[in-house]
Amino acid sequence: MTFYFIAKLFGRAATPYLESYGGDYFSFVLIGIAFSDYLGVGLTSFAGIIREGQMLGTLEAMLITPTRVHTIDLFSSLWQFLLTSIRVLAYILLGVFFFGVNMSRPTIPAALLILILTILAFSSLGIISASFIMVFKRGNPLNWIIDSSFTLLEGVLFPITILPDWLQKISYLLPITYSLRAIRHALLQSYSFQALSFDILMLVLFSVVLLPLSIYAFKMGVRKAKKEESLTHY
Repeated sequence: MTFYFIAKLFGRAATPYLESYGGDYFSFVLIGIAFSDYLGVGLTSFAGIIREGQMLGTLEAMLITPTRVHTIDLFSSLWQFLLTSIRVLAYILLGVFFFGVNMSRPTIPAALLILILTILAFSSLGIISASFIMVFKRGNPLNWIIDSSFTLLEGVLFPITILPDWLQKISYLLPITYSLRAIRHALLQSYSFQALSFDILMLVLFSVVLLPLSIYAFKMGVRKAKKEESLTHY
């Protein structure tokens, strides 16, 4: 609600920066805040599950089962992603029915594909984060780097086009930049698959590179912890 009144304060002053998203700041920031929740869940859920398993003494029992490591990784956080999806849907419905957000012709199939690719990319970062917890038993530098840099570069509260050129170049190295741009265009501007193809391709590339890398990093973390017999340490 706060951003609704901030949008009223900005009025038409923000319109030139938001033309490609329909010109409405509240719609822009609503989508940004809602879908950035997936980044938070992706980064923290896997590490949180590993940390909880360490402290409760259940981690070793979980990892000696025949279940593959990446299966444990991916399915252990499914419930949190489901809850996040429900919360995101609630944000959007409130925006549409109570605050005048215009989503009259959203490209739903494209939005769902973007959402799946977004979850895969963000989950990969979370699994890498969990690898640090597995080995070092404490917080890890990846979350600190992402938390401190993504707030500025991710384009949740403002379009990245207002950033200096050198910062814009850095933001294009982050998967959330393509996720937010694509989901906003799909929901607010009814972009077709063809119009969204570049952002979708970039998300596919992030997922294809990061997911196998993250699973490999987690396997190495588990192997190291088993070798040092530190699975139950915290």
